[in-house]
Amino acid sequence: MAKDHRPEHYRAIWNGKPVLQEIYRDYYRRIAARCVPGRTLEVGGGSGNLKAALDQVTCTDILPASWLDAVADAQSLPFADGSFNNIVLVDVLHHLAIPRAFLCEAQRLLKPGGRIVMLEPAITPMSWPCYRYGHQEGVDFRQDPLGPQHRGGGHDPFEANQAMPTLLFGRFRGRFEREFPRLHLKELEKLSFFAYPLSGGFRPWTLLTASLARVFLRLENFVQPILGPVMAFRLLVVLEQR
Repeated sequence: MAKDHRPEHYRAIWNGKPVLQEIYRDYYRRIAARCVPGRTLEVGGGSGNLKAALDQVTCTDILPASWLDAVADAQSLPFADGSFNNIVLVDVLHHLAIPRAFLCEAQRLLKPGGRIVMLEPAITPMSWPCYRYGHQEGVDFRQDPLGPQHRGGGHDPFEANQAMPTLLFGRFRGRFEREFPRLHLKELEKLSFFAYPLSGGFRPWTLLTASLARVFLRLENFVQPILGPVMAFRLLVVLEQR
C-alpha cells in the first residue's frame, strides 16, 4: 500500500500522539534558539507545527493544505532575493533529488547573517541498522550529495536517502565548503538517542508515553556530548550566510 504523504495525514497523527508532540517540542525549541530575529521560511512544513514555536513563519510544502502559506518545491522557491532571515527544514534535505539546487536557492533567499537550520537523520553506529532495516526510506552511502542529481530521472519527491545529510556534512564537508563558501557551517550537533526511535515517529505505534519521553529527553541532554557520535538518530545543522 502506498504511503499517505498528505499534510492532513501527518497532522492527524500529530494531533493523536502526545508523545510525538513532546519530542518535537524539544526539536522546535532547539531550532528556534538557533534562528536569528526576523522572517523565517519553513520548507516542507507538512503538519505546520513550527508556527507554534517561532514568530513570522512562512510555511510551505510540496502538497497543499489549508494551514500552509504556499505550495513550493525546495529546489525552486517562489520568493524574492533576500526575503528571509532564516530557512528551516525538518526531514526535508534527504528527500531532495538535487540538494545543490536547494542550497543555491537558500543563498539567494537569505539576508546576510541569515541562517539555514535543518534537522535530519543522523547515521551513526547505533542508528544505522534501525534506519537501514527498520525504516521504509533507504540508506545509501554510494551517492554523491553534491552531484547534478543524486538519483535517477523521474524522481518521486517522497523518495529519500537518509544517509545524504551525514554524507554532505561528513565525508563531503570539504567539498561543500569549497563550493558554497558563503554558507558557513556554524553548528553540527548529533542528538536524540532513545525517545525518538521508541516513539515511532510519525508512524501510528509508540513504545513511550509523553511523560516517559520527558524523562528520556532529560537523560539524552545529559549524555549527549559523550554518546552523540555513536548513538544519535538526529543531526541538527546550522548554516550561516556570510
